[in-house]
Amino acid sequence: MSFQRIAWGITGAGHFLERSYEVFKGLKQADPSLSVNTYISRAAEEVLRMYGLEQKLIKISGGDYLEEIFRETEQGSSSPKVGRFLLEKYDALFITPATSNTVSKIAYGIADSLVTNAVAQAVKGRVPVYIVPVDIEGSIVSEMPYSVDRGLCRHCEACPPREICPHGAIGERNGVTDQIDLLKCKGCGLCKEVCPHSAIKGGPVDVLIRDVDRRNVETVKSLQGITVLENPEQIPDLFR
Repeated sequence: MSFQRIAWGITGAGHFLERSYEVFKGLKQADPSLSVNTYISRAAEEVLRMYGLEQKLIKISGGDYLEEIFRETEQGSSSPKVGRFLLEKYDALFITPATSNTVSKIAYGIADSLVTNAVAQAVKGRVPVYIVPVDIEGSIVSEMPYSVDRGLCRHCEACPPREICPHGAIGERNGVTDQIDLLKCKGCGLCKEVCPHSAIKGGPVDVLIRDVDRRNVETVKSLQGITVLENPEQIPDLFR
């Protein structure tokens, strides 16, 4: 297939997020003429910050026409920019990662967010849609954002993680370290490196896939104009 103008929709899942970023960065490096317009859901805005990817998106969507970054919080309820899918502006739309919430809405035709609205308009505009759900079957190993393990934290009076955090994301209560504010955290990992008691955690967890989420994925597979992929690494194959 020959894709030169694509749209990338990001939802609020941490699983597959960094891998999706690496895939699109690689596609841009392989073909600088490829234009990528990024659509970010409200939840994805928060999760991108947690994983330290918010500022890195400029490497994929640099800001020129059809390379903008559209955030749901800036678009309003009508999501006017999704009208581009009816104007032959894109060759394909990729939703990765797609949360179980997003998949369930797509399965039942609900288009009440920036990303689900983009899917609806893409199908109406005959733009092929490719979706990478995070919840397909069995279980997944997902990366969690940083947090304070209260069982390991020694509530040091001089807390290196709190002092070194460049975003003021680690708070304190009654003079001791409290939890990490994930709305402020940028995912840099500096706190984990300096904690003398290894009390800053962030890593893999095993997550069971619910039956209802698996069934919704099967429903989406049957929908017109939509293809479900198992992982982000399948996307480059579509460009060959």
